[in-house]
Amino acid sequence: MPLLSLIRARPAAARLDDADEAALLRRIADGERAALAALYHGYHRRLDRFLARLTRRADVVEEVINDTFWIVWQKAGEFRGESRVSTWILGIAWRCALKTLREHGEEPVEAPADEQTHELHALDDPHARHELADWVAKGMRRLNAEQRATMELAYGAGHSLDEVAQIMDCELSTVKARMFHARAKLRQVLPMLAGVPPVRRPGREGRKEYDDEEA
Repeated sequence: MPLLSLIRARPAAARLDDADEAALLRRIADGERAALAALYHGYHRRLDRFLARLTRRADVVEEVINDTFWIVWQKAGEFRGESRVSTWILGIAWRCALKTLREHGEEPVEAPADEQTHELHALDDPHARHELADWVAKGMRRLNAEQRATMELAYGAGHSLDEVAQIMDCELSTVKARMFHARAKLRQVLPMLAGVPPVRRPGREGRKEYDDEEA
């Protein structure tokens, strides 16, 4: 998209507060491209991190980010301040991601071991690519897409459960169920990935506890 191609070269911006972001949306609604550029750079890293939990394909992540901001450009005037700007933008990104992943089919197979820490897309600092990050990333990949997105929104992006429900367009009870099952699975798979034998529940022969139901 020509509009977004004009704003990619600039460095990432510092995170703005919600009032500043709402002001940028009003300027975008008036057709101001500089305001779109500021919002794009303020959100690019955050969206990259969130979307990297849903797909390991960098081209798909970038496609979804571009689609998200194309919609922001078109619909900025529809924002009414009933939620935080971040909740509104991440909701758009989630819906764009679901649509794009359906169009591209299944996610690609797991990347080679020497590329796994790179999938976090979290920090530019090479020292952040350490063993613990790799371990947690592997555990997150054992969750389904909805569980990964829920955990990233709540713990990575700091959204409340009510906001996560708004972003993912689902009931609060669904968010809580996804959190419950995601935490239960991570409690089991993280020790397993570290080489600790899995725990079995008494009276459940032949079935490991980490084989829990997915929300």
